[in-house]
Amino acid sequence: AGAAPLGESEQLAQAALFLASDDSSFVNGDVMVVDGGWTSV
Repeated sequence: AGAAPLGESEQLAQAALFLASDDSSFVNGDVMVVDGGWTSV
């Protein structure tokens, strides 16, 4: 059995769209981890 995917392509696209939008105007020097929640386990 293969490893479970870390994140779906749609999740990565949503993060990229957020960073490109005006909603992220106060985000500065942050690391966004898109891994399907694995780092919060």
